[in-house]
Amino acid sequence: MLSVTSVIELLGTIAFTISGAFSAMQKRLDAFGVIVIAFITAIGGGTIRDVLIGYTPVSWMRNLNGPILITVTAVVAILFKRNIKNFKVTLFVFDALGLGLFTLIGLQKGIDAGLKPGICVILGTITGCFGGVLRDILLNNIPLIFRKEIYATACIVGVVVYFALIPFMDPNWAKVIAIAIICSIRILAVRYDLKLPVR
Repeated sequence: MLSVTSVIELLGTIAFTISGAFSAMQKRLDAFGVIVIAFITAIGGGTIRDVLIGYTPVSWMRNLNGPILITVTAVVAILFKRNIKNFKVTLFVFDALGLGLFTLIGLQKGIDAGLKPGICVILGTITGCFGGVLRDILLNNIPLIFRKEIYATACIVGVVVYFALIPFMDPNWAKVIAIAIICSIRILAVRYDLKLPVR
């Protein structure tokens, strides 16, 4: 049976792949370009994380299931793009979902490596955010993490809540709650136009 972490990784990969594919389609890239951007969005943060903790070859090179899932998901997104009535809403929902899921994947990798909670917060944030950073740079957009939008902040809050909860409950439930908090903060921030102060 799949573990909770495996399910989170599966859903996160699908979510960020679709987010990357829709971003590329908005820029009217060809099918190959869409697949490349989807792939980079899905594996970018995890690749940086694995390099930082010395886990090489990186995760997606060790198991072909990830690249195959990303490719299939991107192709499906291309084939069914006409069925999506509102690209912006779809892109946003999958990006928020991927942000929460991938942050917890990075967190778990840090815990498995025996790193301190503060470093785990950083690894979770990198995993959640930097696939989107690479996506935005390649598509000639200013990455969300470098603007006043609440993005990385949501990751940090979610991971801190996770560490606060694990003494009192099963870690798997703490993960679910942390993911929900990250997604909710991101969605509410956009819904009510909440932003960080700008200098």
